[in-house]
Amino acid sequence: MNKRNLGKSGVEVSAMGLGCMSIAGTPWTWVDGSPVEIGTCSEEDAIKMLHKALDLGITFFDTADLYGCGRSEERIGKAFSGKRDNIVIASKFAYRFKESERRILSKGEAQFQEGVGYSIEPEYIRLCCEDSLRRLNTDYIDLYQLHHAGARIQEEHYAILEELVSEGKIRWYGWSSDHPEDAERMSTWKHCTAIQQEFNIFNGNLDTLAVCEKNNLASINRTCLAAGLLSGKINSLTDSSNGGRTRDWDLEQGREGAWLRKLEAIREILTSEGRTLVQGALCWLWGKSDATIPIPGFRTTEQLVENCGALEHAPLTVKQLEEIEDIKRGEKL
Repeated sequence: MNKRNLGKSGVEVSAMGLGCMSIAGTPWTWVDGSPVEIGTCSEEDAIKMLHKALDLGITFFDTADLYGCGRSEERIGKAFSGKRDNIVIASKFAYRFKESERRILSKGEAQFQEGVGYSIEPEYIRLCCEDSLRRLNTDYIDLYQLHHAGARIQEEHYAILEELVSEGKIRWYGWSSDHPEDAERMSTWKHCTAIQQEFNIFNGNLDTLAVCEKNNLASINRTCLAAGLLSGKINSLTDSSNGGRTRDWDLEQGREGAWLRKLEAIREILTSEGRTLVQGALCWLWGKSDATIPIPGFRTTEQLVENCGALEHAPLTVKQLEEIEDIKRGEKL
């Protein structure tokens, strides 16, 4: 389970990519001043882990200009200087931020004022692309993704993206959105080749995946480990109120608590044939569709190595997928 095509582009990538938000290692703030908590990661450690990933067979790296307000892109650019031909880079655009201060801008602070914290004005898309190319230390971005779900895309947005393709600054583009209507709207655009969606064993829009399958688009899967729940390190005794994506979880009565209980029921299937729980969750995604390309995040070398170890295993079988669905529906609990 080593390679997959990036949708209709024909670009071959590792069957699993890596989500590179955490390697930014720099907190940034939203319009209201609240911090985005991603942990700490030095530039040296980030570069070492990126090199390790390449050694382990990963060729697809997903980032965004938003992550660390440019810091993630900068570190990828430094890590792969001289190795650009060996990797495929996906980045994203739309958010407005002040790079030097690591914060999202409020409405009225910048030239482009479509909305608080973001813009998809064509001139701003071009500016975002130029800035990302600088930080990534590259002449082109393989996959450039709109980072704002539900945006009102129109012909002018198609035109600017196609201009960037014709200029060689981007090769393909896509949309980071869970909404099938978003995926359908962009699917007919000439160089659209991927939709990024939240997708894991417990959550994800099957209709969005179906649009990808119908139109030969890659389904790039973020939150593929359910914000850590599928790592097996979160349980009912875990205090998940300390921030980050788990801060609002109710592991006793809420949705995530129900997922946690079902996880115990499907653990044996996921960990069969020598897989860890994490690896089983990734193999579930591969078994679900030929279009899926999971991009788990990582904060340590140990997490990185475990994620990459999934490449040594086959996708879950149809029978295993059906057994898991039965358990999720409660039929075998």
